[in-house]
Amino acid sequence: MTEQKFKTLKEFYPYYLTEHTNLTSRVLHFIGTGLVILSVFTGILFHEWRFILATPFLGYGFAWIGHFFFEKNKPSTFKYPMFSLASDFLMFWELLCGNQDFKVK
Repeated sequence: MTEQKFKTLKEFYPYYLTEHTNLTSRVLHFIGTGLVILSVFTGILFHEWRFILATPFLGYGFAWIGHFFFEKNKPSTFKYPMFSLASDFLMFWELLCGNQDFKVK
């Protein structure tokens, strides 16, 4: 079986969504990405760099628990780190705005 190679975020994002179909995993991704945003803003606002240093642990911690325990798949971060990061924020925004459902039909 040949592996897909993605060249653009537009090509990658539909694949990303197929790797995030479990309700609990999507909730964990949403919480983690929300905490990342909050942590970065808090760190900048209060000049407290510990919040900035915590961002990878917050984001990846929640996301990887979702993948390993609920999705039962390997995070695409390992092969497509930038597309995966961008897709995390895109999915967060779509979930926040109601353009994506937490529960995949």
